[in-house]
Amino acid sequence: MAHPASEPSGEPSYEAARDELADVVRRLEAGGATLEESLTLWERGEELARTCQAWLDGAKARLDAALASGGAGREAGREHR
Repeated sequence: MAHPASEPSGEPSYEAARDELADVVRRLEAGGATLEESLTLWERGEELARTCQAWLDGAKARLDAALASGGAGREAGREHR
C-alpha cells in the first residue's frame, strides 16, 4: 500500500519523516557544512525526530487499545486450552 507524502494536517508521513531524518543525519556526519548550515540541519533533524516519535507513540496507542478491547477474550481462551 502506498503512503501519502504528508497527512491532511500537513505533517509528513512517518516514512517521509524517517527518510528525511536519515538524509539530515548523513549530511551532518559528512561534515563540510558551515556552522549555520549545521545548526539548521540539526534543528530540522530534531523536528523530524519529534514527528517520527509522535507517529510511533500513536501507533503504540492504537495497538494498546486494540489489545485492550480484544485481548481479554483471547487471553481467556488460552487458559482453557
